[in-house]
Amino acid sequence: MRGNDMSIYEQLKEKAYLNMENYKSLCKELNDFLADNPEISGEEFQSSQKIADILKEQGYKVEKPFDGYETAFKATYGNKKHTRKIAILTEYDALPGIGHACGHCTSAAISLLTGLSVKDMQDELDADIDIIGTPIEETDGAKCTMARDGVFDSYDMALMVHLYGENLLAPKLQALDSYLYTFHGKSAHASAAPWEGNNALNGVQLMFHALDMLRQHVKPDVRIHGVVREGGLAPNIVPESASAEFYFRSMDRGDLNELVKKADDCAKGAAIATQTTFERVATAESYDNLKGNRTGNAVLAETYAELGLEIGDTEKIFGSSDAGNVSMVCPTFHPLVQIVEPTVAIHTREFAEAVKSDRAYEGMMNGARILILQILKIFTDPEKLEAMKKDFDGK
Repeated sequence: MRGNDMSIYEQLKEKAYLNMENYKSLCKELNDFLADNPEISGEEFQSSQKIADILKEQGYKVEKPFDGYETAFKATYGNKKHTRKIAILTEYDALPGIGHACGHCTSAAISLLTGLSVKDMQDELDADIDIIGTPIEETDGAKCTMARDGVFDSYDMALMVHLYGENLLAPKLQALDSYLYTFHGKSAHASAAPWEGNNALNGVQLMFHALDMLRQHVKPDVRIHGVVREGGLAPNIVPESASAEFYFRSMDRGDLNELVKKADDCAKGAAIATQTTFERVATAESYDNLKGNRTGNAVLAETYAELGLEIGDTEKIFGSSDAGNVSMVCPTFHPLVQIVEPTVAIHTREFAEAVKSDRAYEGMMNGARILILQILKIFTDPEKLEAMKKDFDGK
């Protein structure tokens, strides 16, 4: 079918796929540049500028810095007078020591390829399609601040793709809290007068043991992991200060809040037993779980089937992301695209090596197709759009 015989969806899909061919080399080069020049969270100066420069060259108006972050940006195209709004989220921070072992270089390339391929369809969709650079995902999630500041309040949908060892429609993203517990005791000579001291390190050790016992009585989706940050100065000095940082995760924000209360009780018990005191401070933004959307996920399922992508293990827990915070503000989609075998985990050197492979470039194309079709299928169908909004509102 051609011309008037084609639905608006089919016409826009054909146009978008042609556009993808024009931009795929540019986005492949971006992927490789980011992979070769990894920058950790909060230091994505070169990465964010590279992306901003590409967008400016393609006719976008780029606001940078954005929302208080030097490495964040908001890119808009056209007159911005449409009824609806879509946010394409873009991540580009790397991991210390192992580069883009989370695949954010490819994820960023997917977001740009998507945005560039649909930028001239905003009138047909009656939707502004913005590209938002969201740094610091690996540590202190800029999306958390943006969500709190109302950046996403006016958007009808937000979306991005993450890379993985399997294809998944809606990964299980856990809510995450991270805290530093610092115990305070009293120093003394560890041999001459140990009875004069109160051992802060013992408080940390007992808290670890208490949390290990707590693990027997938490839900299967809960994760607790920590490291000692400070353990004392010398063996012959009773440690007057010691600290440990813990991550607490759960699939439900309410359950996570209760878990943190129990962790505090573990710290209180450890402090009583060691005659020390403790204080707790947050070490990063709190991440929310990913809010589900039945209609949007059904559309994703159609797309994966259309593209011949086999769905992986839906029961796997993926981890945590600040995209969860966005999902509490507007319908948000965070599908996963396979670029390695399931035996290769993210955050490994093997995954970092894979982001410049032919399979990664294929994943870049598949990821962009997924986002493009998600936008077109929903925003050319008023019933789907309304159903997606009702799912988000819980109606």
